[in-house]
Amino acid sequence: MTCVMHISDPHFGTQREPVVEAVLRLARQVAPELVVLSGDVTQRARRSQFAAAAAFLQRLPEGTAHLAVPGNHDIPLYNLPARLASPYGGYKRVFGSVLEPLHESAELLVIGLNTTRPYRHKNGEVSPQQIDRVARRLRAARAEQLRIVVAHHPLHVTREKDIENLLRGHEGAARAWAAAGADLVLGGHIHLAYVKPLSDHVKGLSRPLWAVQAGTATSHRVRGTVPNSLNLIRHEPGRDPGHCVVERWDYVAASEAFEPLEHTRIPLHR
Repeated sequence: MTCVMHISDPHFGTQREPVVEAVLRLARQVAPELVVLSGDVTQRARRSQFAAAAAFLQRLPEGTAHLAVPGNHDIPLYNLPARLASPYGGYKRVFGSVLEPLHESAELLVIGLNTTRPYRHKNGEVSPQQIDRVARRLRAARAEQLRIVVAHHPLHVTREKDIENLLRGHEGAARAWAAAGADLVLGGHIHLAYVKPLSDHVKGLSRPLWAVQAGTATSHRVRGTVPNSLNLIRHEPGRDPGHCVVERWDYVAASEAFEPLEHTRIPLHR
């Protein structure tokens, strides 16, 4: 069985250390093939914050791959010379020069997408060229692979006040990626966790496509009473290629551990 750990918005620099330790314990427990970080790895793109993120990655179980995409907080905000001259300089020191990485195995295809723009403070966007690049790679996937796109900004929101946070160009992206065979789009940005069919929000999808959002994994910057959370995504194509399961795990202060809250069974259309 393939397991992907999806964490988002850890905002190193505002992390709660007991929660960081709980994430690492869970990673050792479930031994994921891949840890996905869907942006806002740091709070203000400072060297010390990227160093904390690097230290976290080094403590993942040996052999665990990771895939990250930048969030708007991973670009300097107050350091204007750095924002203009080298907006991803700190990020690249930790995650490498590729801002849109790819992970592929026998059972998994994960495509990273950079939805940040240095000229935007907060909002994200996807270009026609990015939409086409992702769609072409999806069309080359094998039937047994779970097909995941990772972005920072959401393609689906559940609250009217979050509409302004939607990825610019998301409707065209959703239609193209659904037609190309994507199963899930992972995101963050709004610190809320949910799993929703994109057909609830985007009309004209040729096949089902699901939005999987994660809350903030480790930061004290939670939304109201919503706790820190992360997702585990499980897929076992050899046994049943027809579905995957997305599990939401919330941090429980009393046990200082992440505990499963709910799971969503998602049919896969091949």
